[in-house]
Amino acid sequence: MSDALSPTIPPSAGHQPGARIIAITSGKGGVGKTFVSANLAAALTRRGHRVLVLDADLGLANLDVVLNLHPKITLHDVFTGQATLESAVIQAPGGFHVLLAGSGMVEYSRLTPEVRSQFLSVIQALTPKYDVVLLDTGAGISDVVLFSISLASEVVIVATPEPTSLTDAYAAIKVLSMQQKRQHVRMVINQAARPGDGRAITSQLQQVLDRFVTSDSGRPVRLIHMGDIPVDPAVRDAVMRRQLLLLQTPGCPAALAIAQLANKIEAALLTQVS
Repeated sequence: MSDALSPTIPPSAGHQPGARIIAITSGKGGVGKTFVSANLAAALTRRGHRVLVLDADLGLANLDVVLNLHPKITLHDVFTGQATLESAVIQAPGGFHVLLAGSGMVEYSRLTPEVRSQFLSVIQALTPKYDVVLLDTGAGISDVVLFSISLASEVVIVATPEPTSLTDAYAAIKVLSMQQKRQHVRMVINQAARPGDGRAITSQLQQVLDRFVTSDSGRPVRLIHMGDIPVDPAVRDAVMRRQLLLLQTPGCPAALAIAQLANKIEAALLTQVS
């Protein structure tokens, strides 16, 4: 399905020009980052926001798989001049828009000046049309990932309670603090076993950062715990069916947690009056 950009964008009262750009990233792959991006987009759309998810994982994109979409046109076609940007933006289940990268884009796995320029022009063209742009970045701290994150005003790191995930999350936060001078990073703990686990994990990470990472301002980067997504068998079922959890099982614990995350993001980032 390939909807033109303008007809399907719902009106938004009092919209200020320029979307709030939020990078959804992780230190390690396989922690549910794209799952969170897609379902968070659905939850924000349900709350009346105009949302675009941009698949910024240019080398190993899988947003199309999570959403069960088969796009004829991808970001690759836009970058190579074979298609317009408007024709590459399609509507996803859940009512939000997506710009899919297409997997295996090896030529875009390195941050060349051309890739940087093309990516910037895409972001600048899209932001006036939305309230929220979620950048579903690649995992880790490659140049392409860090450049994608640099375009966002806010960063949400998705991690699981596993030691490898937390170690890589720490490494990513350290780089963001040192290279991008980030004063704060928002945390979401996926696959939390018990209520309160995520807040405890975030607190432990903060203690390590306080001890070992100091920014130019002399203050350590501040972690903001945005919520936990509990272990929930409905998540695996939705992923295997390639369906949004919020559409398939909206009342399950994980879906309710994502709705709560959307509420927090709305309150913290989307209701500020300029």
